[in-house]
Amino acid sequence: MKKIFLAFCFVLAAGFAVQAQRYAVVDTRYILDKMPEYKAAQTGLETVSKQWQQEIDNKQMALNKLYKDFEAEQVMLSAELRKKREDEIFLREKEVRELQRKRFGFEGDLFKMRQELVKPVQDKVYEAIQKIAVARMYDFILDKSEGITVIFADPKLDKSEDVLKELGVK
Repeated sequence: MKKIFLAFCFVLAAGFAVQAQRYAVVDTRYILDKMPEYKAAQTGLETVSKQWQQEIDNKQMALNKLYKDFEAEQVMLSAELRKKREDEIFLREKEVRELQRKRFGFEGDLFKMRQELVKPVQDKVYEAIQKIAVARMYDFILDKSEGITVIFADPKLDKSEDVLKELGVK
């Protein structure tokens, strides 16, 4: 009786193992850091970023000098000349902020350059992951580099339509 029970448990466990979902974990940051194309893209981005930052710093230093000169001469200037200098300082401040936004802001030059240089390398990695997932029949592949993120899921496991049907949404 004991042997039959153990055999039954073994068959039951094997059945659950067959039904189990297969998954894998990858670290895309580690993978990208090992790729020469990614390193070259990052180096290029850093070089351009430093040049742009130096340009902004130079403009900021010129603006600071202009402001200090204005502070020192303000007492001796007529109201009209003072207003003219204040307007010039204001315009230069605006130029510096605009240049900073243009270079480093959301969807600025650095963002666009990153998209051009880094995104193709990332796409190459994701395509390789997808090929491995399909070839080895993984249901999920999780990325552990920046928190856990699902980067591949077998479409047959997506139950979104079932949930919509349950909610009565077509």
